[in-house]
Amino acid sequence: MSERETASRTHDEFCRAIETGDPFYLACPDGHGSVPPRRVCPECGAQSLTVEALPETGRVQAATVVHVATSAFADSAPYVTAIADFGPVSLTGVVAETDPEAVEHGTDVTLAIQRTDERKRPTLVFEPR
Repeated sequence: MSERETASRTHDEFCRAIETGDPFYLACPDGHGSVPPRRVCPECGAQSLTVEALPETGRVQAATVVHVATSAFADSAPYVTAIADFGPVSLTGVVAETDPEAVEHGTDVTLAIQRTDERKRPTLVFEPR
């Protein structure tokens, strides 16, 4: 894949790739990871980015329970928002329907996309393993 093709990747393509079971991230020559859209590495500014396979499993690094949600998530409250590391990429997502007390640092998760009529944008969802 050329650098031009990599730079034109969108967030919607990233989400569709997760849905089709072929998630990816963008990597610079120094190994920093990021998700599209990106034209340069946010860590070092490298302009050469390649598409790499995202690891299937991530690990929760931080989580919090949201009791007062925006209108798009009001029906889901309380719910857990977490940051999970998937190799060189950290992603923020909503933990799928689970007991909020069951999510803690170190919980292994997989990645999915949730689309609802109430939300205009796809939601990254972590599913505990």
